[in-house]
Amino acid sequence: MKVNILFIFFLVVFPVFSQTQIPSVILKVEGGLVEGTTEDGVISYKGIPFAAPPTGDLRWRPPQPVKRWEGILKAYKFAPVCPQPTMPMLISLGSSMSEDCLYLNIWKPVESSGKNLPVLVWIHGGAFSMGGTSQSLYSGEKLAKKGVIVVSIAYRLGALGFLALTELNAESKMQVSGNYGLLDQIAALKWIQRNIRIFGGDAGKVTIFGESAGGQSVNCLAASPLTKGLFQRGICMSGGMFGPATLKKETDGMQLLKGAVSDGLEFQKRMGANSLNDLRKMDAQKIIEKQGRGIQNGFAPVIDGYIIPDDLPTLYETGKYHDIPILLGTTSNEGSMFTMRTQTSEYEEYTRRRFGPFANKILELYPQGTDSITRISIVDLVTDSYLGWYTFSWASLQSKTGKSPVFLYYFDQPQPLSPATFLFKSNKPYHGSDLPYVFDHLDQDPKVKYTDEDKQLSDLMVNYWINFAKSGNPNGKDLPEWPVYNQENAQGMYLKGKPYVATLPNRDKLKVIDEYYQWKRAKAKEFN
Repeated sequence: MKVNILFIFFLVVFPVFSQTQIPSVILKVEGGLVEGTTEDGVISYKGIPFAAPPTGDLRWRPPQPVKRWEGILKAYKFAPVCPQPTMPMLISLGSSMSEDCLYLNIWKPVESSGKNLPVLVWIHGGAFSMGGTSQSLYSGEKLAKKGVIVVSIAYRLGALGFLALTELNAESKMQVSGNYGLLDQIAALKWIQRNIRIFGGDAGKVTIFGESAGGQSVNCLAASPLTKGLFQRGICMSGGMFGPATLKKETDGMQLLKGAVSDGLEFQKRMGANSLNDLRKMDAQKIIEKQGRGIQNGFAPVIDGYIIPDDLPTLYETGKYHDIPILLGTTSNEGSMFTMRTQTSEYEEYTRRRFGPFANKILELYPQGTDSITRISIVDLVTDSYLGWYTFSWASLQSKTGKSPVFLYYFDQPQPLSPATFLFKSNKPYHGSDLPYVFDHLDQDPKVKYTDEDKQLSDLMVNYWINFAKSGNPNGKDLPEWPVYNQENAQGMYLKGKPYVATLPNRDKLKVIDEYYQWKRAKAKEFN
């Protein structure tokens, strides 16, 4: 069975620009003066550069300092998104595309000067190859009204963000390459540390949060020695990168630099380039269109011994990560997005090939049967063995080796009729379906009829996320008590209807999958 991993994190996005926006306060930041717009009690600054354009000789180099500009930068609209494959119009980014894309956006309450408000920093998803901050789903005005500052950051994608090559290693003081997208995220976080006070933010209360590849970025940043002190809490939605270290690129593994360099050389040949210099002269979109899509076929963070010192399970087992409060979770039907084209007839062959000596146990837990039964097993297996296990491992390891609290959630709210529910043939919550609740954007598409129950759940989730940003604890007045996660009872908050606390429904299955990954890690070490 070939699993088709499609990282489409929301299917229909509508513009949120208003005709009533008016110029706002002019502030001085690194690089010069910026002017935002005010609307409904929130000031937004869109398209503020946090690094120099990574073009020309700066392509595949660490982000460089912002270039100063003259006059006032009218920060009224989003900057272009980073180059990415041209996709069917399932996703509207509402912005042009350019290699000059290292910009961030800020939403803050009008009355925020001198208040030292908590800061939520959003990292978008998209398999490290797609997406951008201009999606209206990610606009932070609703959260800002709750008394926080929201920042969304861009980062280089695909081959332009994660290519590794021998020549690039040689250029680096640390003899590494391949994690330029992560370096962009780190540069944005450093910019926030130096500048957020100007907007009324507290640099000592920064929470990074992201979904899908954005959540995987949170995991990488929380384990990187380069990010110490840049944030104090983290939220991972349907992410994590706890797969074993592998030389060959695999969907459920994290590639070693040596293997990434080998793949990079193959890519260079495919591009018809004889050198790094040739690649730097090529059109950015030509490079992107030839890169492949998704983590299995494209480009993603690598274990380089510097930004990511080791595979994440090893770092968390040995306590080599930032011991900060973490809130993380998944939707109950993640796998529906990634298995749309999977044939039920391929299920057993795929399962035996992937899980080896654990295949019989897996087939007992996720049985074959009629097409509909097998389809459910396929979706559940991908849900549990990918993002479900990553989340379970992160929560379990940090609760074992760390001192800071871990809060786990399980989003299980049935979804209203929409293009997504028709596409996935289910009303169960799919990958990314929790995003409109967290950003309080259930009203963006008038054709999708969310219920009063959905709206109440969204209000509750917004309050949990805001409370966590403020104190490192989601609990607060008039909210159901959310317990700290521990390995013994594996309890989390069920975000469904009226939220309640319970043990993970798939805990026994996750334990078997955990045994498989322990075996795979040991096997991988023999060949690395």
